[in-house]
Amino acid sequence: MGIKFDAIVIGSGQGGNPLTYKMADSGLRVALIEEKHLGGTCINTGCTPTKTMVASAQVAHYVKDANRWGIRASDFAADLPAIVKRKNDVVLRFRSGQEEQAAKRENVTLYRGHARFTGPQTIEVNGESLESDRAFIDTGSRPLIPQIDGIASVQYLTNESILDLEQLPEHLMVLGGGYIGLEFGQMFSRFGSRVTIVHQGSEILPREDQDVASELRKALEAEGIGFLLEAKTKRVSTNGRQITLEFSGSHEPLTGTHLLIATGRKPNTDTLDLDKAGVQVDERGYIKVNGRLETSAPGIWAIGDVKGGPAFTHISYNDFQVIYSNVFEGKELTVDNRIVPYCVFTDPPLGGVGMTEKEARAKGYKLKIGTIPCTNVARAIERDETAGLLKIVVNASNDRILGASTLSADGGELVQILHTLMLADKPYTLLKGAIYIHPTMAEGFFGLLESVKDVN
Repeated sequence: MGIKFDAIVIGSGQGGNPLTYKMADSGLRVALIEEKHLGGTCINTGCTPTKTMVASAQVAHYVKDANRWGIRASDFAADLPAIVKRKNDVVLRFRSGQEEQAAKRENVTLYRGHARFTGPQTIEVNGESLESDRAFIDTGSRPLIPQIDGIASVQYLTNESILDLEQLPEHLMVLGGGYIGLEFGQMFSRFGSRVTIVHQGSEILPREDQDVASELRKALEAEGIGFLLEAKTKRVSTNGRQITLEFSGSHEPLTGTHLLIATGRKPNTDTLDLDKAGVQVDERGYIKVNGRLETSAPGIWAIGDVKGGPAFTHISYNDFQVIYSNVFEGKELTVDNRIVPYCVFTDPPLGGVGMTEKEARAKGYKLKIGTIPCTNVARAIERDETAGLLKIVVNASNDRILGASTLSADGGELVQILHTLMLADKPYTLLKGAIYIHPTMAEGFFGLLESVKDVN
């Protein structure tokens, strides 16, 4: 017989933690199992550390380009050890907060170790057997390392290990032109590294519309970042401090001092023995769930990245809200058709919500499209940050917003205005008569909404 709990949470990410605390505060005895640090990917190797370092990179950018704004600055240097220390201080502050939250709840028993299912309602950790008729899996994901000849012999970096570099790469090669690759590429370029982003597609950010992705790439190229597109890496080799990538096709080999692998994520499901609990996964290892986030096994739910779909902290937290409402409050909430806002934290940041134009076209919608360059926005001109564009995708049959992209200064903030209108199910025309503070980036919506017109 194992130790019985009212609920077991595997993984202390941004969905598992609030779920644990909420259940404990309602009087349930909860076992929280964490193999590494409390806080999951977001606090330890994701949002918190990367955005802390992105902030340092933006300051570096302003100092290095200060003449652009009429300011004289000299002796620019990125102190990478100091940047890493600042990042570590913020991470430890956030992680300690989670540890305090867990420790102050008598109903929470924290197990530090690796969990695996031994049956539908039994989980083993550190040789102890735990039992519950409710289990919640929040084990997240890890970097996916592509199967490339020679990759195992190279000391490559991932989004986790690059965070602790204290010596600036002379030439950082980034394998992958997605969100992670672009954020780190721009960050280290601003710190002073030469950066080349290698992407096997014809354009970066394959989910985004061509015009949006192209505009962001041009902004990054203007800062000196190199791009090698339609480059499928076939071999990696090393010679001393030099790493060389060889490609299929006509691209010449590329040599650099450091290699960052940013080609995707892999769910942490392969060592949980999910088959013993009857939990099914898809061909990539992600846990299959329904709209209520229930797995194929009764009494087991999945939260966050481990179930696939958008891999954002705010999705994990919303998963917690959906699960708790359904399981403990008797509400009928679902994640089906939820409207998801997100942001790529480049500079300019790319805010997004809902469908892209190409996704809406694929679904057969008759569309209205609006788009304006940031060169038309007064605030962007005043800030001398005019790279980017604003774009809105509208259902022509009822004037509801289907999606939007705000590639601009404050883009991650701007897109949430449009997200609110989508949640309210109101037509985009409601904002045409709105009053916007002058001068702000949001004032750009005047021109954006006036530009909306029918498209074929």
